[in-house]
Amino acid sequence: MAAAEKQEKPGIGPGADGRPRCFWCLGDPLYEGYHDEEWGRPSADDRRLFEKLCLEGFQSGLSWLTILRKRENFRRAFAGFDMEKVAAFGEADVERLVADAGIIRHRGKIVSAINNARRVRELREEAGSLAAFVWSFEPQEHRRPGRFDRETLMKLAHTEESAALSKALKKRGWSFVGPTTVYAFMQAMGLVNDHIEGCVHREASEKARAAFARPV
Repeated sequence: MAAAEKQEKPGIGPGADGRPRCFWCLGDPLYEGYHDEEWGRPSADDRRLFEKLCLEGFQSGLSWLTILRKRENFRRAFAGFDMEKVAAFGEADVERLVADAGIIRHRGKIVSAINNARRVRELREEAGSLAAFVWSFEPQEHRRPGRFDRETLMKLAHTEESAALSKALKKRGWSFVGPTTVYAFMQAMGLVNDHIEGCVHREASEKARAAFARPV
């Protein structure tokens, strides 16, 4: 095996400041900042959770970096992902969004985001909050991998928990929430800590998860 291959295998490398980070964020300041400041940090903010579910849906078939570069445009176009405002969008808004070159102009995904905003209102009546609902699917610690390296991460496209959350959301009328999309959401919003061992932010994310008050 070549020396470069041996170095790459753990799945970490130096970021802009020289400290080790997960391989997937390296080489782009925006991506690295997202990795450092957001990815894997737990949240109980319904608006943030709704935004991430919507953007993960838009990502389907694309890279997350593509979505990240357009995120501010998405926030502008979707009223800051205020669920009540998005739920009130009508056909004129759909046409406005389809014509908006600053976002992903996929009619099905746009309609899905509006539909899902309406479903949030129903889910809040059932569970109290979107946060309480999604966090009820947090995997138990004994079901997580004992070691977390690049190989482990690359095998985790979805899990039993993400499949269960996906099924539960679909049962309630949500769309573009398949198991893989939902697992990416769980990774990003701290329901799991998938920072690779050796990444400078793995311990920080674990501490944030330990201190986090799970919504009920």
